[in-house]
Amino acid sequence: MTNEHYQEAIDWLFVQMPNYQIDGQKAYKPGLDNITRLCAFFGNPQEKIKCIHIGGTNGKGSSSNMLASVLQEAGYRTGLYNSPHLIDFTERIKINGKNCSKEFVFDFIQKLKNLPEDIRPSFFEFTTIMAFEYFYQQQVDFAIIEVGLGGRLDSTNIITPLVSAITNVQLDHQNILGDTIEEIAIEKAGIIKNNIPIICGDEDEIVRNIIREKAAKEKAPFIDATVIHTILSSDLKGNYQQKNIRVVLAIVEELKKLQIRISDQNLEKGLLHVHESTGFIGRWFEFSKDPLTICDTGHNQAGLEYVFSQLNSIDRHKHVILGFVNDKKIDEVMALLPENSEFYFAKPAISRGRHPEDYENLLQEAKIFYKIFNSVQEAYLSAKERCTNEEMIFIGGSNFIVGEFLEKNLEITE
Repeated sequence: MTNEHYQEAIDWLFVQMPNYQIDGQKAYKPGLDNITRLCAFFGNPQEKIKCIHIGGTNGKGSSSNMLASVLQEAGYRTGLYNSPHLIDFTERIKINGKNCSKEFVFDFIQKLKNLPEDIRPSFFEFTTIMAFEYFYQQQVDFAIIEVGLGGRLDSTNIITPLVSAITNVQLDHQNILGDTIEEIAIEKAGIIKNNIPIICGDEDEIVRNIIREKAAKEKAPFIDATVIHTILSSDLKGNYQQKNIRVVLAIVEELKKLQIRISDQNLEKGLLHVHESTGFIGRWFEFSKDPLTICDTGHNQAGLEYVFSQLNSIDRHKHVILGFVNDKKIDEVMALLPENSEFYFAKPAISRGRHPEDYENLLQEAKIFYKIFNSVQEAYLSAKERCTNEEMIFIGGSNFIVGEFLEKNLEITE
């Protein structure tokens, strides 16, 4: 198989399958009937692996990568299923930090073409069964499965994990999950299963009560991670990571109760070597020091509040590159923009990408200094030209903006 054959297969997959990453809400296919049939067709590989299920609005990617690093440090062969990818599709499915093989992806796509007529998976359903099958074939000790969207009706909810976790609940994907925190919390709590411990990392008492009540109904032990105090830190930067560390500590304690050996040293070293162990990038990722250039994929209101708050704590003039997709409420973002900044707005290069000209009236009302660009790279080159070594550049607002930037520029730094 050549790289060209692989790319043709990936292109076919993206075109043929309903894909939330590209198409948004119309690609969302809630319910477990389809994934149940799909998994059965492949012999239910998800039933043959030991899983840990991590959901939440923000932090589930960071938490799952931290946990993977800890388990790897403890000597376990660890599968990790995250979404979306930033640069290449194979980032979604990793074992011990190594992307799944392109050969496996290519071969699996060929099998997809022979599915029975009554099984027509969405893009995410297909990638989910692909992850299950890869982890089973590669005989992982543990598979960390990140929820895609929501929880109750998410394709990943077909698993019966050793332990589950909900990092937090914030407003996001309201057009799918509900208009209020309470409605979204109920959807997220849908991953709670009978007698399976559930970790809660949310500091909102309303959210905790919803999760606690669902846990009680399912006779699932409820563990409040917010009461954990620790001095441990991680190489994943960002003030918000301390909340995720507490979730990981709570998961590790539950795994220890199952006689899974993880030492304090494994925990400490694992948290400090997440980038190296898992290859995780995108969350407060320092692309360069000269000038200081930071990327962060935070994209909903709560995520951007965390990120912009941290930007405000840095005493430098900032060149901020942002881009958004069509369902983003731009007016909410305008109210959060960091201070001491000039802004560069660009359209993500996907069909869901929103051109800044569409919301330029909001930019004018915000009374900020801004420029509009047709691509992330144009915006970056302009910012880099204007930025001095005493200033900084930030790239974010969307997974797609960060992914485009890294795809164009990451190899330069390696």
